[in-house]
Amino acid sequence: MEVMRPRIALVGDRSPAVRSHTRIPLILDALREREGLDLDAYWIRTDEVADLGGFDGVWILPGSPYRSEQGAITAARTARENAIPLLGTCAGFQHALLEYARHVCGLSVSHAENDPDAPNPLIRQLACSLAGHEAAVRLVPGSLAERIVGADRTVERYFCSYGPDPAYLETLEAHGLRFTGHDEEGETRVAELPGHPFYLVTLFQPELAERRPHPLVRAFAAAAADRAALSRGPDPVRL
Repeated sequence: MEVMRPRIALVGDRSPAVRSHTRIPLILDALREREGLDLDAYWIRTDEVADLGGFDGVWILPGSPYRSEQGAITAARTARENAIPLLGTCAGFQHALLEYARHVCGLSVSHAENDPDAPNPLIRQLACSLAGHEAAVRLVPGSLAERIVGADRTVERYFCSYGPDPAYLETLEAHGLRFTGHDEEGETRVAELPGHPFYLVTLFQPELAERRPHPLVRAFAAAAADRAALSRGPDPVRL
């Protein structure tokens, strides 16, 4: 019997200098060996993003500034509009919010890391960098993130210096996005989209967790496997 492996797009400018990128092969091995989730993963540079409609999952990885802001935004938009499971971590979170603000809310907003002189940054430099930090995240009861983690509090690792400007979050929420994870000071750390098969983006990096695979990554892989099974039908049988 030929097994249909879920096809996953790993969107990011792969580099051995980005710690999260070096963890991906270990995570893929753990998913296969511990969870029975054998993913057919493809690294796609942000400046080479084209048609991702044939993928069963899209993971927008850290590593900004990206070669192409538009490539990351296109990846997020394709996953959102085509009901493809989406996981965005760190810069993936930032660019997913940027995509939603522009294409759903109609906002003319920017990312301060990509365009430091723009007057309207949705993603701005944090007052205190989170690079190398570990901190608690409180999850909204009943949210997708809380159900996956199995608790309303988790401790996660970061490696970022940019996050969303709170001034825009009410508008994003009014257009359907839900913010379901916050740090101890109330700053937004998790967003999800109700009604989408799997749309979960985090400012923290679950790929850095010592326990592999992280529950959020495992849930993303399972959602991709479900999409593959539904879209391709039963596994073919070789005679």
